[in-house]
Amino acid sequence: MTDYIGIHTQIARNNRLSVLYLIAFPILILIPIWGTLFASVLKVWEYDKLAAFDQTNREFLIILPYVLVGIGLWFIIAYFGNTAMINAGTHARSLSRSENPRVYNLTENLCMSVGMTMPKLQIIDTPVLNAFASGINEKNFTVTLTKGIIDTLDDKELEGVIAHELTHIRNRDVRLLVISIVFVGILAVMARIISRNLIFGSRKRGKNDGKGGGAAILIAIVLVLLAYFFSILFKLGLSRKREYMADAGAADMTKNPLALASALRKISGNNKMDFANGEMKQLFIANNDNNSKFTSGLSGLFATHPPISKRIEILENF
Repeated sequence: MTDYIGIHTQIARNNRLSVLYLIAFPILILIPIWGTLFASVLKVWEYDKLAAFDQTNREFLIILPYVLVGIGLWFIIAYFGNTAMINAGTHARSLSRSENPRVYNLTENLCMSVGMTMPKLQIIDTPVLNAFASGINEKNFTVTLTKGIIDTLDDKELEGVIAHELTHIRNRDVRLLVISIVFVGILAVMARIISRNLIFGSRKRGKNDGKGGGAAILIAIVLVLLAYFFSILFKLGLSRKREYMADAGAADMTKNPLALASALRKISGNNKMDFANGEMKQLFIANNDNNSKFTSGLSGLFATHPPISKRIEILENF
């Protein structure tokens, strides 16, 4: 992606995607639950598939409200608690104006240039070069920079990095990514629980199961794994796209794409955040797992970020 489509268009697009994800992910969660019920019911109604189907639907409708309430509670806790979780996981702390007026001035000037409220600023005391944006509303929007990136980059390069993170906030990328991370987390736990129960249950029953029961268990397991697989692809595809859009937004905000390209070149190879888990790494401006320009095909589908070399190339031709 080489063209920036406009902040208002991108915000509207991400808001629509947020709604679609809020609809799609619960559906992905409910499908394997229905499949698991069907596998269980079919062992009783093995010779009457229609009766098994009807019984499954009746039982599914009974447990549906409880499942939705459980999903909703999990989502609310994770959604509104994500900022505290991120800070705890990255060991970020507040950055005061007196501690680093340079960062405050760069951020304030960028915010004034586009008419946005200045977010909070945080720092991670590590020599690694990285940065990320977090928060779901103006009260907790935050730009977090590592000490390494502040000390290493010059003003123009650091301005490009900050503009990149501000674009994530303006585009509502953070909220969208948090939604996807929360639901993938729910699916991951469900996939483990359902698969373990189905596999353990089938082994325990052994030869007492008929062929229909065994096939139903296999179908249920496949449904669980497929739901989890596609949720991961959705999440990672979103993560890669948002980096391209934030790069373009930063270039548009600063009118200096070469400065961000130079910053990414310095960041490349020195951005590995060992203390951050896999989900948190998606928030950062760079992820050491995917720096190769030649990452493509299936491996590219599972990358959290597009290759830095490709991002640099696009910025240099912006």
